[in-house]
Amino acid sequence: MSLSMTQPIIRRLSPETVNRIAAGEVVERPASVVKELVENALDAGARRIGISAEGGGLVRLVVEDDGKGMSPDELGLCIERHATSKLPVGEDGADDLLNIGTMGFRGEALPSIGSIARLLITTQARGAGDAWTITVEGAQTHGVAPAAPLGRGGTRIEVRDLFYATPARLKFLKSERAENQGISDVIKRLAMARPDVGFFLTLDGRKRLSVAAEREASPEARKARMAAVLGDEFGDNALEVDQEREGVRITGFASLPTYSRGNSLHQYLFVNGRPVRDKLLGGAVRGAYQDFLARDRYPVVALNVELPTDQVDVNVHPAKAEVRFRDSGLVRGLIVGALRHALAAAGHRASTTVAGFALGAARPQGFSAPPQGGYQSALRPASPAGQMAAWGSPAEPVQPAVFDPGMSARVEPETYMPASQTPAEPEQPDWPLGVARAQLHETYVVAQTGDGIVIVDQHAAHERLVYERMKKMIAEAGVERQHLLVPEIVDLDEAEARRVLDRADELAELGLVVEAFGAGAVAVRETPALLRKLDVQGLIRDLADDLAAYDQALSLKEKLEDVVGTMACHGSVRSGRRLTGEEMNALLREMEATPHSGQCNHGRPTYVELKLADIERLFGRR
Repeated sequence: MSLSMTQPIIRRLSPETVNRIAAGEVVERPASVVKELVENALDAGARRIGISAEGGGLVRLVVEDDGKGMSPDELGLCIERHATSKLPVGEDGADDLLNIGTMGFRGEALPSIGSIARLLITTQARGAGDAWTITVEGAQTHGVAPAAPLGRGGTRIEVRDLFYATPARLKFLKSERAENQGISDVIKRLAMARPDVGFFLTLDGRKRLSVAAEREASPEARKARMAAVLGDEFGDNALEVDQEREGVRITGFASLPTYSRGNSLHQYLFVNGRPVRDKLLGGAVRGAYQDFLARDRYPVVALNVELPTDQVDVNVHPAKAEVRFRDSGLVRGLIVGALRHALAAAGHRASTTVAGFALGAARPQGFSAPPQGGYQSALRPASPAGQMAAWGSPAEPVQPAVFDPGMSARVEPETYMPASQTPAEPEQPDWPLGVARAQLHETYVVAQTGDGIVIVDQHAAHERLVYERMKKMIAEAGVERQHLLVPEIVDLDEAEARRVLDRADELAELGLVVEAFGAGAVAVRETPALLRKLDVQGLIRDLADDLAAYDQALSLKEKLEDVVGTMACHGSVRSGRRLTGEEMNALLREMEATPHSGQCNHGRPTYVELKLADIERLFGRR
C-alpha cells in the first residue's frame, strides 16, 4: 500500500523552539520560576531575599537579593543557555558533575524564563558604583545597558507576562490562589533549609512570610526558623534530631506522635541544604513512627541530610527536585534510627496541643470573663492545696510500683470534703504525673501535680505499657506463656482460620498458642502471661484481619508492632474498670518510667496536662 503523504524530512529545530521545549522542563508553573531565581540568589551569597508576585505570578514576579551581583560581561552571558559559573572543574580540566555544592549548575533557568516571558535583570557587583541591565522578551535579547544604581551589591530580576510566548501552557495552570500557594510553599521550603538567610514574601500586596536571618548556626536558631515557618505549635512539640554514621549526618526536627496531620504534605527533606521530594523520606518516616501512629496519621518532620557531594547525584531532573543516593539503604536506616532515638528520648512527653484542644472544648459557649475585682478575688483559695478538692486521696504517697491489672479492683466510694475541712496532706513528691486523686467514670484517672492536674485515659495508657513490656520480653528472652484451664474456641470462617493457623509457629513465639479445632474454628490453649485478662475472641478475630493485610512473604516478626499492638489492646485494662488508689498511682509511676507512654499504639494521647494558669483562664480568673 502506498503512503498518502510525503515522507517527512529530518530538520533542525530553530533555537527559539529548542529553548521553548527546554523551558517546559524547567518552568512548569510560576512557583518553578521563583524557585530557580531564589536558588540563584542563594548561590550568589545573598543574606536577604525579597520576593513579590501578582496574579499568581503570571502578571509579575520580582526577586531581589543582596548577593555579589554581576559584571556587564557576566550579565550578557547569564541569559545564554548552559552558561554558568557554578559547575566545578575537576583536576583533569573537565566539568565535574559528581561534586556539586551549589543549588544550580545547569545554566538553564534564566534562558528558559526569557524564552517564554518578558525578563528584566538589573545587577550591581559588590563594591562597584555602576549598575547594568538586560532585557529578554520571548528569547529576543536587547543587550546590556547602564542602569540606575541599586545602592548596594545584588541583583533584581523582574518577570512579566509569564507564558505569553507559549499561551497553550496557560490552559494547564491552576487557579490564581493555587499558584500563590505553590509560590508560598517553595519559599517556605527554602526558608527552612537556610535559616542564615532572611526571606520576605509578598503576594498581591499582602505579606505572606517575613523571617529575618538567624545570627548563628545553632539548633536553637534552626528551631526558631522552623517555628517561624511552620508555626509556634510545631516549635513547642518538635524533637531535635541529630545522628551521624559513616560520614552521613541527619539533623532537623520531628514532631511528637500526638502532634500529627492527616496527610504527608508537612514532611520536608533537605539534602545538603537543597529541598527535595523523595519517596525515601516517606518510607523512612512511616518505618520510624509505625509504632506510635495510626495508618491515617502523619507526623510533621523537617530533616536535612548532610553527606559528601560525591555520595549523591543531584543531576537527575532539570527541576533538581529529585536526587539519588549512592547508598540509599544507609540514608534510610539512619533516618529511621535518628527518628526513633529522638522519640525514645522524649519519654512520656505528649503534645502541648492536647491541653489546648481540651481547654477549647471545655470552654462554655458565650463565656466571658468577669470584671476585674468581681468574684475572682473572693473565690481564690488561700493555698495551692485548696485549689483541688481531695476525692478519696490516699493517706500517703504510694511508692513506685508496676501497674498490675490483676490487682483488686475494689475502691471506696468517692467523697467530697470542703477545702476548709480537708485534712492536712503529706508533702507531695516531685513526680511529673503527680499523685492520683480520683477516678472518673471508671475510665479516667485524675492526678494532682505541683502546678496543675493530669487526666489519664487508663485503657490507652495501659495499652502502651503492656506493649512496651511485650516488646522488651521478646527482645530479651521471649514471652512467658500461661496455660488456659479450658481452651478458648474461636469460630471463624475457613479462610480466616487458615490464615491464623498458617502462622501458628510465629504466634507461639509471641506467647499465643493456637491449633485447629474442626473446620473454621481455632482453639487457643496458651496466652501471654503478661496479658492476664485477655479478650481472646476479639484478639483472634482482629489478628485474622491483620494477617489478611500482610504480604505472605513477611514474617510476623517483621510486622511485630502491628501484631503485638493488637495483643496489647485486647489485654489492657478496659474502660469501666474501677481502680484503687494504689493501682492508679502505680499506673502513673510506670508511665513516667516507660518510653513513649504519652501516646497509645495508635498515636492518641494517653494523658492531658492542664496547668493552674490554664484552669484559671478557663474560669476567667486571669
